[in-house]
Amino acid sequence: MDALTWFGLLALSFTLVCYALESRSHWWTLGFAAGCVLGSIYGFLQGAWPFGLVEAIWAVVALRRWLSLRT
Repeated sequence: MDALTWFGLLALSFTLVCYALESRSHWWTLGFAAGCVLGSIYGFLQGAWPFGLVEAIWAVVALRRWLSLRT
């Protein structure tokens, strides 16, 4: 596996873990948003721009959810 594939595997694994733990703390929601940003970067770097775009949208949704949860 090349470095880009490893980056994608780690980014999406991190996102999955954060998603699974979201109910425990609002910080996991922020982690999920960060994971989505990393997934978006991965998608654009590998040339799968629809995946990168959807992950970017999920990052915005998760960030807005985090902002509402922390108050």
